[in-house]
Amino acid sequence: MKADDGSTIGVTWRSDIDALMFWIGAHSARCAVHRQAFRTLLRREATPQDCLTYFAKFESAFRAAATAKIAQNQIPAGTNLHLTSRDVARKLIELSSTQQGDDP
Repeated sequence: MKADDGSTIGVTWRSDIDALMFWIGAHSARCAVHRQAFRTLLRREATPQDCLTYFAKFESAFRAAATAKIAQNQIPAGTNLHLTSRDVARKLIELSSTQQGDDP
């Protein structure tokens, strides 16, 4: 979700675990994406700011990946989770195909 200034609400960088965290309201939990996942997605070393910027650009894919992981693994409401680069990449490909009018 975006604030009036364009920033993403409920997204933080946790330096103690080296991960971006975002809130999943419908699941009442937080989701972590570690810097190593961003390194794979960006294909280079990623600073915390790089990770936040990438998340903001592709927020819908991250949220779709979290929703899919919750459903697939039947993660109980209120249970925090994490996404891997594969989780996110899968949704990036699906969303890209959908936006181009291809069949998923």
